[in-house]
Amino acid sequence: MAQQTIAETIVAVRGGGDVATGTIQKLVHAGFKVVILETAQPLMIRRTVALGSAVVAKKVTVEGITAVLTTAKNLEKVWANDQVPVIIDPEGVSLYNIEPQVLIDAILAKKNLGTNRTMAPITIALGPGFEAPTDVSVAIETMRGHNLGRLIFKGAPLADTGIPGVIAGRSFERVIHAPVSGVVRYVHQIGDQVNQGETLFYIGATPIPSPLSGTLRGLIAEGTTVEVGLKVSDVDPRPNVDCHCISDKARAIGGGVLEAVLMLGHQQRLF
Repeated sequence: MAQQTIAETIVAVRGGGDVATGTIQKLVHAGFKVVILETAQPLMIRRTVALGSAVVAKKVTVEGITAVLTTAKNLEKVWANDQVPVIIDPEGVSLYNIEPQVLIDAILAKKNLGTNRTMAPITIALGPGFEAPTDVSVAIETMRGHNLGRLIFKGAPLADTGIPGVIAGRSFERVIHAPVSGVVRYVHQIGDQVNQGETLFYIGATPIPSPLSGTLRGLIAEGTTVEVGLKVSDVDPRPNVDCHCISDKARAIGGGVLEAVLMLGHQQRLF
Protein backbone atom coordinates (compact mmCIF):
# COMPACT_ATOMS: atom_id res chain seq x y z
CA MET A 1 0.00 0.00 0.00
CA ALA A 2 1.33 3.43 -0.99
CA GLN A 3 2.32 5.80 1.80
CA GLN A 4 -0.15 8.61 2.48
CA THR A 5 -0.76 11.44 4.93
CA ILE A 6 -2.72 11.10 8.16
CA ALA A 7 -5.41 13.33 6.64
CA GLU A 8 -5.87 10.73 3.90
CA THR A 9 -5.91 7.75 6.25
CA ILE A 10 -9.30 6.14 6.87
CA VAL A 11 -10.03 4.59 10.27
CA ALA A 12 -13.16 2.46 10.59
CA VAL A 13 -14.52 1.99 14.11
CA ARG A 14 -16.95 -0.82 14.84
CA GLY A 15 -19.22 0.55 17.55
CA GLY A 16 -19.96 4.11 18.63
CA GLY A 17 -20.62 3.84 22.36
CA ASP A 18 -19.16 6.02 25.10
CA VAL A 19 -15.78 4.26 25.23
CA ALA A 20 -15.55 4.17 21.44
CA THR A 21 -16.27 7.90 21.40
CA GLY A 22 -13.23 8.56 23.58
CA THR A 23 -11.15 6.77 20.94
CA ILE A 24 -12.84 8.57 18.06
CA GLN A 25 -12.18 11.94 19.66
CA LYS A 26 -8.44 11.24 19.83
CA LEU A 27 -8.32 10.07 16.21
CA VAL A 28 -10.31 13.03 14.88
CA HIS A 29 -8.15 15.49 16.80
CA ALA A 30 -5.06 13.80 15.29
CA GLY A 31 -6.45 14.38 11.80
CA PHE A 32 -7.65 10.91 10.72
CA LYS A 33 -10.77 10.31 8.61
CA VAL A 34 -12.99 8.29 10.93
CA VAL A 35 -16.14 6.35 10.04
CA ILE A 36 -18.35 4.61 12.61
CA LEU A 37 -20.07 1.30 11.87
CA GLU A 38 -23.13 0.76 14.07
CA THR A 39 -26.17 -1.47 14.43
CA ALA A 40 -29.68 -0.42 13.40
CA GLN A 41 -30.71 -0.39 17.07
CA PRO A 42 -27.74 0.65 19.22
CA LEU A 43 -27.92 -0.54 22.83
CA MET A 44 -25.57 1.98 24.45
CA ILE A 45 -26.92 3.64 27.60
CA ARG A 46 -24.58 6.63 28.00
CA ARG A 47 -26.00 8.12 24.84
CA THR A 48 -25.14 11.76 25.56
CA VAL A 49 -21.44 10.89 25.18
CA ALA A 50 -21.86 8.32 22.40
CA LEU A 51 -21.45 9.42 18.78
CA GLY A 52 -23.11 6.19 17.65
CA SER A 53 -26.42 7.52 18.99
CA ALA A 54 -26.62 9.41 15.68
CA VAL A 55 -28.32 6.25 14.38
CA VAL A 56 -31.40 7.29 16.38
CA ALA A 57 -30.94 11.08 16.57
CA LYS A 58 -29.56 11.41 12.99
CA LYS A 59 -27.02 13.99 14.21
CA VAL A 60 -25.24 14.32 17.56
CA THR A 61 -22.37 16.39 18.94
CA VAL A 62 -20.06 15.30 21.76
CA GLU A 63 -17.40 17.75 22.97
CA GLY A 64 -17.40 19.62 19.67
CA ILE A 65 -17.28 16.55 17.43
CA THR A 66 -20.39 16.05 15.30
CA ALA A 67 -21.48 12.69 13.93
CA VAL A 68 -24.20 12.26 11.31
CA LEU A 69 -26.07 9.23 10.05
CA THR A 70 -25.32 8.61 6.38
CA THR A 71 -24.46 5.86 3.89
CA ALA A 72 -21.16 4.44 2.72
CA LYS A 73 -21.54 6.35 -0.57
CA ASN A 74 -21.51 9.74 1.18
CA LEU A 75 -18.46 9.45 3.43
CA GLU A 76 -16.38 12.02 1.58
CA LYS A 77 -19.19 14.60 1.77
CA VAL A 78 -19.43 14.18 5.53
CA TRP A 79 -15.67 14.33 6.01
CA ALA A 80 -15.57 17.50 3.88
CA ASN A 81 -17.86 19.12 6.47
CA ASP A 82 -15.48 18.13 9.29
CA GLN A 83 -17.99 15.64 10.63
CA VAL A 84 -17.86 11.93 11.45
CA PRO A 85 -20.04 9.67 9.30
CA VAL A 86 -22.05 6.93 11.00
CA ILE A 87 -23.32 4.07 8.85
CA ILE A 88 -25.52 1.12 9.74
CA ASP A 89 -23.33 -1.88 9.06
CA PRO A 90 -22.94 -4.24 12.03
CA GLU A 91 -21.40 -6.99 9.87
CA GLY A 92 -18.75 -4.74 8.33
CA VAL A 93 -19.82 -5.49 4.76
CA SER A 94 -18.96 -1.96 3.62
CA LEU A 95 -15.31 -2.37 4.64
CA TYR A 96 -14.56 -4.04 1.32
CA ASN A 97 -15.45 -0.81 -0.48
CA ILE A 98 -14.20 1.64 2.14
CA GLU A 99 -10.81 -0.09 2.39
CA PRO A 100 -9.73 1.47 5.70
CA GLN A 101 -6.08 1.49 6.65
CA VAL A 102 -7.09 0.96 10.28
CA LEU A 103 -9.95 -1.08 11.75
CA ILE A 104 -10.86 -0.72 15.42
CA ASP A 105 -13.28 -3.06 17.18
CA ALA A 106 -14.83 -0.90 19.90
CA ILE A 107 -18.03 -2.89 20.31
CA LEU A 108 -16.98 -4.05 23.80
CA ALA A 109 -19.10 -7.18 23.53
CA LYS A 110 -16.59 -9.14 25.66
CA LYS A 111 -16.26 -11.46 22.66
CA ASN A 112 -15.19 -11.26 19.04
CA LEU A 113 -18.17 -10.61 16.75
CA GLY A 114 -16.25 -11.14 13.54
CA THR A 115 -13.25 -8.82 13.52
CA ASN A 116 -10.11 -10.32 11.97
CA ARG A 117 -6.71 -9.21 10.71
CA THR A 118 -7.75 -9.29 7.04
CA MET A 119 -10.08 -6.31 7.52
CA ALA A 120 -7.30 -3.71 7.41
CA PRO A 121 -3.49 -3.39 7.49
CA ILE A 122 -3.81 -2.37 11.16
CA THR A 123 -6.45 -3.98 13.37
CA ILE A 124 -7.06 -3.02 16.99
CA ALA A 125 -9.55 -4.37 19.52
CA LEU A 126 -10.71 -2.96 22.84
CA GLY A 127 -11.10 -5.28 25.79
CA PRO A 128 -11.53 -9.02 26.34
CA GLY A 129 -12.48 -11.53 23.65
CA PHE A 130 -9.44 -10.94 21.44
CA GLU A 131 -5.98 -12.47 21.24
CA ALA A 132 -3.08 -10.56 19.71
CA PRO A 133 -1.59 -11.15 17.21
CA THR A 134 -3.96 -13.98 16.22
CA ASP A 135 -7.19 -11.97 15.98
CA VAL A 136 -5.87 -8.42 15.74
CA SER A 137 -2.58 -6.55 15.47
CA VAL A 138 -2.92 -5.23 19.02
CA ALA A 139 -5.46 -5.38 21.83
CA ILE A 140 -6.07 -2.61 24.35
CA GLU A 141 -6.60 -3.20 28.06
CA THR A 142 -9.96 -1.79 29.21
CA MET A 143 -9.95 -2.90 32.86
CA ARG A 144 -9.59 0.00 35.28
CA GLY A 145 -6.30 0.01 37.12
CA HIS A 146 -2.61 0.41 36.48
CA ASN A 147 -2.75 -1.16 32.98
CA LEU A 148 -5.79 0.71 31.65
CA GLY A 149 -5.06 1.65 28.03
CA ARG A 150 -1.98 -0.61 27.77
CA LEU A 151 -1.07 -2.01 24.34
CA ILE A 152 -1.02 -5.82 24.20
CA PHE A 153 0.89 -7.22 21.22
CA LYS A 154 0.97 -10.79 22.49
CA GLY A 155 -1.83 -12.15 24.59
CA ALA A 156 -5.26 -10.92 25.64
CA PRO A 157 -6.76 -8.22 27.88
CA LEU A 158 -7.99 -9.24 31.30
CA ALA A 159 -11.24 -11.20 31.32
CA ASP A 160 -14.45 -9.40 32.20
CA THR A 161 -15.26 -9.71 35.91
CA GLY A 162 -18.90 -8.77 35.49
CA ILE A 163 -18.50 -6.29 38.35
CA PRO A 164 -19.35 -2.65 37.54
CA GLY A 165 -16.80 -0.05 38.57
CA VAL A 166 -17.21 1.41 42.04
CA ILE A 167 -18.51 5.00 42.16
CA ALA A 168 -18.98 6.66 45.55
CA GLY A 169 -18.93 3.22 47.14
CA ARG A 170 -21.63 1.77 44.86
CA SER A 171 -21.13 -0.94 42.22
CA PHE A 172 -23.77 -3.57 41.36
CA GLU A 173 -26.68 -1.56 42.72
CA ARG A 174 -26.17 1.45 40.43
CA VAL A 175 -26.66 -0.55 37.22
CA ILE A 176 -30.13 -1.56 36.05
CA HIS A 177 -30.80 -4.66 33.95
CA ALA A 178 -34.19 -5.24 32.36
CA PRO A 179 -36.37 -7.36 34.66
CA VAL A 180 -38.84 -7.97 31.82
CA SER A 181 -38.89 -7.83 28.03
CA GLY A 182 -40.65 -5.01 26.22
CA VAL A 183 -40.42 -1.51 24.78
CA VAL A 184 -38.77 1.28 26.78
CA ARG A 185 -40.84 4.39 27.56
CA TYR A 186 -39.28 7.33 29.39
CA VAL A 187 -40.30 9.11 32.56
CA HIS A 188 -36.89 10.74 33.15
CA GLN A 189 -34.05 11.85 30.90
CA ILE A 190 -30.29 11.43 31.21
CA GLY A 191 -28.96 14.07 33.60
CA ASP A 192 -32.06 14.20 35.79
CA GLN A 193 -31.64 14.10 39.57
CA VAL A 194 -33.59 11.12 40.89
CA ASN A 195 -34.48 9.60 44.23
CA GLN A 196 -34.25 5.98 45.31
CA GLY A 197 -37.46 4.15 44.44
CA GLU A 198 -38.61 6.80 41.95
CA THR A 199 -39.82 5.46 38.59
CA LEU A 200 -37.19 6.16 35.92
CA PHE A 201 -38.91 4.59 32.91
CA TYR A 202 -41.20 1.79 31.88
CA ILE A 203 -40.52 -1.43 30.04
CA GLY A 204 -43.90 -2.23 28.60
CA ALA A 205 -46.27 -1.71 31.53
CA THR A 206 -43.60 -2.40 34.18
CA PRO A 207 -42.25 0.64 36.06
CA ILE A 208 -38.50 0.56 36.67
CA PRO A 209 -37.50 2.24 39.95
CA SER A 210 -34.22 3.95 40.67
CA PRO A 211 -31.96 1.71 42.81
CA LEU A 212 -30.51 4.74 44.58
CA SER A 213 -30.53 8.54 44.67
CA GLY A 214 -28.23 10.49 42.38
CA THR A 215 -27.85 11.40 38.70
CA LEU A 216 -29.48 9.37 35.94
CA ARG A 217 -26.33 8.93 33.86
CA GLY A 218 -27.25 6.19 31.40
CA LEU A 219 -30.51 5.25 29.71
CA ILE A 220 -31.09 3.13 26.61
CA ALA A 221 -32.89 4.89 23.74
CA GLU A 222 -36.63 5.33 24.12
CA GLY A 223 -38.59 2.95 21.93
CA THR A 224 -35.92 0.25 22.10
CA THR A 225 -37.23 -3.29 22.44
CA VAL A 226 -35.21 -4.96 25.20
CA GLU A 227 -34.89 -8.52 26.47
CA VAL A 228 -34.72 -9.67 30.08
CA GLY A 229 -31.24 -9.16 31.53
CA LEU A 230 -30.06 -6.45 29.13
CA LYS A 231 -28.27 -3.50 30.74
CA VAL A 232 -30.64 -0.59 30.24
CA SER A 233 -29.66 2.18 32.64
CA ASP A 234 -27.31 3.35 35.36
CA VAL A 235 -27.57 5.85 38.18
CA ASP A 236 -24.50 7.68 39.48
CA PRO A 237 -24.78 8.11 43.26
CA ARG A 238 -23.13 11.53 42.99
CA PRO A 239 -25.42 14.54 42.45
CA ASN A 240 -25.20 16.81 39.40
CA VAL A 241 -22.74 14.69 37.41
CA ASP A 242 -21.77 16.09 34.00
CA CYS A 243 -23.39 13.62 31.59
CA HIS A 244 -22.06 15.35 28.48
CA CYS A 245 -18.35 14.87 29.10
CA ILE A 246 -16.26 11.89 27.91
CA SER A 247 -15.12 9.79 30.86
CA ASP A 248 -11.58 9.45 32.15
CA LYS A 249 -11.65 5.75 31.25
CA ALA A 250 -12.69 6.45 27.65
CA ARG A 251 -9.95 9.08 27.28
CA ALA A 252 -7.29 6.70 28.61
CA ILE A 253 -8.33 3.92 26.24
CA GLY A 254 -8.49 6.41 23.37
CA GLY A 255 -4.93 7.48 24.12
CA GLY A 256 -3.79 3.87 23.94
CA VAL A 257 -5.52 3.39 20.60
CA LEU A 258 -3.96 6.53 19.12
CA GLU A 259 -0.54 5.38 20.31
CA ALA A 260 -1.07 2.00 18.62
CA VAL A 261 -2.26 3.55 15.35
CA LEU A 262 0.71 5.92 15.12
CA MET A 263 3.22 3.26 16.16
CA LEU A 264 2.01 0.59 13.73
CA GLY A 265 1.37 3.12 10.99
CA HIS A 266 4.96 4.29 11.06
CA GLN A 267 6.26 0.72 11.29
CA GLN A 268 4.27 -0.26 8.20
CA ARG A 269 5.04 3.06 6.47
CA LEU A 270 1.33 3.70 5.90
CA PHE A 271 1.71 7.43 6.64
